[in-house]
Amino acid sequence: MAEVDLSPAKMPASNKNIGVMTSGGDAPGMCCVVRAVVRQTIASGCTPFAVYEGYQGLVDGGDMIKQMAWEDVRGWVSEGGTLIGTARCKAFMERAGRLNAANNLVEKGIDALIICGGDGSLTGADKFRGEWPSLMNELVSSGKRTEEAVKRFRHLNIVGLVGSIDNDLSGTDATIGCYSSLQRICQSIDFIDATAFSHQRAFVIEVMGRHCGWLALMAGVSCGADFIFIPENPPSENWEDEMCSIVSKHRAMGKRKTTVIVAEGAHDMKLNKITAVMVKDLLAQRVGLDTRVTTLGHVQRGGPPCAYDRMLATLQGVEAVKAVLDATPETPSPIICIVENKIVRKPMLDAIAKTNEVAGNIEKMDFEAAMRGRDAEFSEFLQAFKITTATDKSDMLLPKEKRMRIGIIHVGAPAGGMNAATRAAVAYCLTKGHTPVAFHNGFPGLCRHHADEPMGSVNELGWLDAENWASRGGSEIGTNRGLPSEDFKTTAYCFEKYKIDGLFVVGGFEAFTAVSELRKARAQYDAFKLPMVVLPATVSNNVPGTEYSIGSDTCLNALIDYCDAIKQSANASRRRVFVVETQGGASGYIATIAGLSIGAVAVYTPEEGINLNMLVEDIKFLKAQFGKDKGAGRSGKIILCNEKASKVYTTEMIAKIIKEESGGRFDSRFAVPGHVQQGGTPSPMDRGRAVRFGVKSLQHLERFMGMSRQEINDDENSATVIGIRGAQVKFSPMERIEREETDWKDRRPKNEFWMGLADVVDTLSGRPTACRRTPVGEREEKKRGGSEAKNTPSAKGTNGTSEMNATSATNGTAQ
Repeated sequence: MAEVDLSPAKMPASNKNIGVMTSGGDAPGMCCVVRAVVRQTIASGCTPFAVYEGYQGLVDGGDMIKQMAWEDVRGWVSEGGTLIGTARCKAFMERAGRLNAANNLVEKGIDALIICGGDGSLTGADKFRGEWPSLMNELVSSGKRTEEAVKRFRHLNIVGLVGSIDNDLSGTDATIGCYSSLQRICQSIDFIDATAFSHQRAFVIEVMGRHCGWLALMAGVSCGADFIFIPENPPSENWEDEMCSIVSKHRAMGKRKTTVIVAEGAHDMKLNKITAVMVKDLLAQRVGLDTRVTTLGHVQRGGPPCAYDRMLATLQGVEAVKAVLDATPETPSPIICIVENKIVRKPMLDAIAKTNEVAGNIEKMDFEAAMRGRDAEFSEFLQAFKITTATDKSDMLLPKEKRMRIGIIHVGAPAGGMNAATRAAVAYCLTKGHTPVAFHNGFPGLCRHHADEPMGSVNELGWLDAENWASRGGSEIGTNRGLPSEDFKTTAYCFEKYKIDGLFVVGGFEAFTAVSELRKARAQYDAFKLPMVVLPATVSNNVPGTEYSIGSDTCLNALIDYCDAIKQSANASRRRVFVVETQGGASGYIATIAGLSIGAVAVYTPEEGINLNMLVEDIKFLKAQFGKDKGAGRSGKIILCNEKASKVYTTEMIAKIIKEESGGRFDSRFAVPGHVQQGGTPSPMDRGRAVRFGVKSLQHLERFMGMSRQEINDDENSATVIGIRGAQVKFSPMERIEREETDWKDRRPKNEFWMGLADVVDTLSGRPTACRRTPVGEREEKKRGGSEAKNTPSAKGTNGTSEMNATSATNGTAQ
């Protein structure tokens, strides 16, 4: 067998030496950043260096700055914290320390730095860059370096990535590590809830967040807390009465447990500190509850990164290298951010200034300005929390003539977050005076059992019915793949009988299809001339009109946990390949993003397909890898195969072919996690976005109050799908999405935003170009007929910033 070329296709080389370092508090995902930077740097024809122990290593130099090889970062994608270390460094705060750091960089030949840290670390980095010309001059004038020696280093290129569990940087929706931290918090609260419910106790949970309340807010939204305290939006002056009133009303309505979440930087309107102990004493003394305090502390930082942080850190690390290669001496230092679902570059100093401005406005007690300093998503989550925890706020009630009866139905396979969306919809309805009506077990349940005695499948929901659903997986009202076309007549009859004024449909491609059928059937049935919204909820993330479906993040977390365990077995056996089958229908989204998140050797998707030549080339690649791995640790491999990647080459067959062709050099097994990917507790991201999208969906339905059936029928936005499109949350008209963007045959969008990420997976695994069936660009061009611009990670955004779709090497080995 011919020797395989392990080198991936290289980008245009600039011969740069690029250093990467982590600084400030550690955050899950930092190791993913280092891995991505090292491997993308090598793949770009440049040389990577790691600076150990943050700025201290930069000042100390010597062995603290090491050239990195491909294999040095093998297996790092699943590691928590930072394996290259981080430390506080007083020396770097002085010019003498920065002069030493500059001299050490020149000595190592490094002319670009990628820094992952908090706002303090990045502020120091930009100051370093600003002083750089004068530092070079001082090195020459002091005789430490000659003019010739520093000639190449007259410009220092710096790119920042934000690693912070607090998610406190303005201008980005998420910082590396924040969702992993939120996952630890929500998991802890879920565990505490069981005890609280059993004993009817109240728990006060203190979480991190000195100047930013994102963790407390998102935990409150995700776990259905009764009250939260955050720095940006302190409670009213009579907060003690307000909190005790809400808690007492919740208890009077039958709630057995109470959860209050306090950010460590919480205070009142006059900046008087509010502590967890203060809240505990109030609940115990005024409400008479058995109350306990739990301070989560540094457990919030620990553990491996969740799927989202792995993806975010990897894509931002790749983008940071590209930003280095794109930069000129005139380019301001960029910071890599994410807005909704897009990786973007923003000026570092602007982002840091806006972040510091928020803290300054809090100190000045200008809380409206502080809230404006956070992104729109933050404000929407806060509003959603307030609405879904309100019990009897009369100022929110609509006049009786403007109240609606909202039908709520789940369609398709279960997905994490369905219950959270329904709980939010129920709470919103009751707060505004609408009546939430649940259709149990989908359209078949509605048609067959709506009139059953003593209880049919159509039920009005009360506040307590759905209150505990925030963290529950599956579907509490039941879900079914059946479509309304199976019995239009009875469906229309039920809509009329139960006086439904609006329809909230939660589910996957079947839900999308159901609303499409109802919209088209309006010509025959007036009952369907009502506003309808589809909230995409499916593990496959294959609903047209959105780049993100509720449940896909939960699926990815379940899958990477499974693959981490599998990889542990593969590493222990050393010479073993696992071929793992993923769900996803005819969409390769789950397989591709999971491959990015676990460091898969290869990913097989329906879009690309599988042929014999691809398998032959991948087996050559595996042989070459294992041939170089003598004595090396973490040498187990994983290949991900979508369930519909091929009708012929099944997961089991691929594993057997690899084993047979290995010639005894390594072993191969297959594994099928199956419905494990659908079940379990929903991730915080799925819970939070389910609440946000659920509230926005109900607000959209309200727009049609008072309109005639014909007016509703004539409005294209009366049947819509809510979703993330580009960098915004939008309602898209069903008719247009059906016609222009839907691949009905394969049940997926025509233009799948994540397709360009397949190349990133291959680049970071070292998989040679010969292993791939068709380059991604050619696949997209063929699919689109060449009429649309490619949506690849290197595409430029309309604002001139580089954008990459996120939820979108040289001779080395994968992982």
